[in-house]
Amino acid sequence: MVYFIGAGPGDPELISVKAMKILQKADAVLYTGSLVPKEVLSWCKEDAIIQDSQGMKYPEIFEFLLQHKAKIVARVHTGDPSLYSTIAKQIEYLKAHDIAYSVIPGITAAFGAAASLGIEYTIPGVSQTIILTRVEGKTPNPEALENILSCKHSSHAFYLSILLIKKIKNTALKLGYSEETPCWVVEKATWSDEKIYKGSITTIEEKVKHIKGVALILFGAFLHQKESEESHLYVKPLIKELENRA
Repeated sequence: MVYFIGAGPGDPELISVKAMKILQKADAVLYTGSLVPKEVLSWCKEDAIIQDSQGMKYPEIFEFLLQHKAKIVARVHTGDPSLYSTIAKQIEYLKAHDIAYSVIPGITAAFGAAASLGIEYTIPGVSQTIILTRVEGKTPNPEALENILSCKHSSHAFYLSILLIKKIKNTALKLGYSEETPCWVVEKATWSDEKIYKGSITTIEEKVKHIKGVALILFGAFLHQKESEESHLYVKPLIKELENRA
C-alpha cells in the first residue's frame, strides 16, 4: 500500500495523528525534502528506507514506488496532497500497475497562514468565497489572472507566486481595485522562522522583494476582518436573549 501523506505547512506538530501512525510503521518513505521538515521523519522506524524526492523526475519516483510496492510506503508531500502535489500523475501510475493507495489529508498553507494571522476567510457581507490559485509563470494557469481577480468579493490566496507579485498588483489596479486594498504575505507559514508582511497592493512589493522561497500571498478586502452585515446565524438568538433579559 502506498500512502500519500499531507505533512502540513511547516510546523511538524500539525501533521495528523493518522499520518504519524503510518510513518511509524512505513517500510519505505519518499518525502519532499525542500518543503517537509526533517522533524516529521523522527516518527519513522530506524530500519525504514528514507529517500528525498527533491530533484527526482517522474521516472525515478515511479521506480521507487514500484520497487517497494510490496511494502508499506509513505509518500510524504507538503501541505495537503490535493493541492500542487502532482499526486494525480502518481495515482495514475499506481492504478496502471495495480498498486493499492490511500490519501491522508493535511493542513494546507492557506489555513496555516490564517491561523498564524488569526483571521477568517469568510466575512459576512464581504466574502463567502475562497480562491486558492497561483499566478501564471513558467507553469501555465488555464484561468487568466484577470478572471480570477474579477471576483472582487472573494478571498484570494496565491501559492507559488511571490516572484510574480507585481503582476497581481498591475492586474488588480487595472481592474479598478483600490490602491489601499490589503495584501499580506506569509513567508514559510507555521515554520519556526515564519515571517509576516502586511501592506496594501501598492506597498507590499517593496516589503517582500527579498523573498525567493516559500511564501503565500493573501489579497482582498476580507483582510480588514470587518463584517459589512451581521451573521444571521448568531445575531437572532442574541437579540432574543437580550429582549428576554429586558
